[in-house]
Amino acid sequence: MAIAQVSPNTIASDKIDSLAVDGLGGVSNSLAYRVAEIERHLHSGGRWFGAATVANLPTHAADRIGVGVGAFRIDAGDNDWGTWVQIVGSTDTPVSVGKVYFDPHEIIIEDVERASTYFVQIGRGATGDAAITAGTYTELVYAATNTKSAAVVTAQTGRAPAGSLLWARCVVPGVNTGWMDFYIGLHEYEG
Repeated sequence: MAIAQVSPNTIASDKIDSLAVDGLGGVSNSLAYRVAEIERHLHSGGRWFGAATVANLPTHAADRIGVGVGAFRIDAGDNDWGTWVQIVGSTDTPVSVGKVYFDPHEIIIEDVERASTYFVQIGRGATGDAAITAGTYTELVYAATNTKSAAVVTAQTGRAPAGSLLWARCVVPGVNTGWMDFYIGLHEYEG
């Protein structure tokens, strides 16, 4: 088996340093771009949302914390997934000028109906069911030890274009109903 030879000029031209390193304004999908995205995710401030005081779906579902009526509420069905609840509307993002993408990064659970295990889905799309079909959703597991069981739960998702709709629903296996109240935190990005 022959070993391919690579000229020093090829290696130099393909170095990571030769790509634009303007963070998220640089070459999309370059290592420098991805490192900037990771750094922004880990070190940027979050924007937190609760239910809108006056919702106007599908455009407005969420208000910034301190402005809205409180937490979002999702409720499990009868040993099945509950109804999808819209938690971010098309005009709810961007919050900061110049940001064109966002991702949900955490939820803060304020209260639950049952001391039980909750399975939660958060999806991005025209509807919650569309998010499932497109694969643009994430799933979380939360084990509540009592009914006033608060927690911060990481929500690993992909970046979404500003203006994307977010939905949430839950199931509590083996029971009929099981509501959860929560706030959602978003990170925003320039490019």
